[in-house]
Amino acid sequence: MKFKIKSFKIGAGKPIVYMNKADAVKLNINIGDRVEVSINKRKSIGIVDVAESYFNPGELGASHLIISELKVKSGDRVELEIVPVPKSSLLLRKKAFCKEYTKKEIDLIIKDIVDDKLTEAEIAFFISGVYHCGMTEKETAYLTESIYKNGNIINWRSSKIADKHSIGGVPGNRTTPLVVSICASAGIKMPKTSSRAITTAAGTADVIESVADIDFPIAKLKRIVNKTNACLAWGGSLGLAPADDKLIQVEKIIHLDPESQLIASILAKKLAAGSKYVLIDIPYGEGAKVSKKGAKKLKKKFKNIAKHFKLKLETVLTDGSQPIGNGVGPLLEIKDLLRVLSRNNPPKDLEDKAIKLAAIILEMIGKTKKGKGQKLAREILDSGKALKKFEQIIKAQNGSLKNLKRAKFVKRIESKSSGNVRKIRNQEINHLARLAGSPVNKAAGLFLHVHKGQKIKKGQILIEIHAESKDKLNQAIRFFKSSEAIEIK
Repeated sequence: MKFKIKSFKIGAGKPIVYMNKADAVKLNINIGDRVEVSINKRKSIGIVDVAESYFNPGELGASHLIISELKVKSGDRVELEIVPVPKSSLLLRKKAFCKEYTKKEIDLIIKDIVDDKLTEAEIAFFISGVYHCGMTEKETAYLTESIYKNGNIINWRSSKIADKHSIGGVPGNRTTPLVVSICASAGIKMPKTSSRAITTAAGTADVIESVADIDFPIAKLKRIVNKTNACLAWGGSLGLAPADDKLIQVEKIIHLDPESQLIASILAKKLAAGSKYVLIDIPYGEGAKVSKKGAKKLKKKFKNIAKHFKLKLETVLTDGSQPIGNGVGPLLEIKDLLRVLSRNNPPKDLEDKAIKLAAIILEMIGKTKKGKGQKLAREILDSGKALKKFEQIIKAQNGSLKNLKRAKFVKRIESKSSGNVRKIRNQEINHLARLAGSPVNKAAGLFLHVHKGQKIKKGQILIEIHAESKDKLNQAIRFFKSSEAIEIK
């Protein structure tokens, strides 16, 4: 049946088709059904919603994803057809009963996720099943391969392409730009693509976006890397492992991050980016994603899956029981980075961890002998080469490190008693920074004045809350006062 497109400016973040109720009844279409919209051989699949008061019979609206895919404008006539339930939808029940998937079944599920043939509810069902039952090593390898092959793949002339990734969860912990700058200064190519925040108050992409562009087509990304040896880009727009981006969107909603999908997600994106040498940082401890025991198991699984793809992979287990650095939030974390790079009162925990991680990559690639990596990394940092490299990368990404914005409202909170900082709880700190406006408001977040194990006096500043509105500031203050984000005894 033919419909006329009516302009309807809505992002939605998902493929949705809006229609008049009378048309839906006439075609026996229900809310949530799948339909295919087509024009001039271009096709897009969407999920039906009814917006009776806005659309007349014969009119159709669509979310931005469908509009851009079909390249249609208001007044264009499109064809609409009902799409049957995909075969992959019927496979989702299998994991709910803890049965093992074949390679063909995983390929079908992932392809249908990429093609928007599965609804958010169905993807959530898949994630929940995997979370509940887990996956075998073979299934995880199949999932990794399917995710990275159902998307764009970047090819490089050099075989020594390196990458570094943290499994996340720890506030601050912004080691990636430091590691990239140090290693790129040593001549190592690091096309670093990162995600936005999933479990923390800011991801590397959110942080770099506060000072530079992060959204590039593959051709421009390659030009930046060939010029500077590195980039700090957002992976979402490159078409690398698009299934993973859609899985992550749903994981955020249902607050589940299955281990097998975590492994597949990370390795698929590294493979798609053309990396041959990969370092995985696994923070562990109270408040981190995994315990020390869990970290050791995860380390083994990463190594086993990497072997399936002949990926040279190292893992490092690090203390994730408290925030790393002082800033939590995009611009506050940029300021931490610049303090380390410019050798101006750097946060020691952030600096030491970055040097440790960079050293492993320098040794993996053969830039120095085993055991000499930390010495070389520190020399590069102290010489100012890493700072120059970071500035070069930011400039190549149309950015600037001048005139870094400060939030409109800043509240310093003092300790009500003397004692020792016994705990700084990661989840509460992440939530607090989000309440303050991070990562959407780039200047929002927290500045920690204390760390675990530190002796403090009554009246000493514990934390600064940075916000762009009084409402967000007050909301964050109320939460801090009612929580045990920082425990003193």
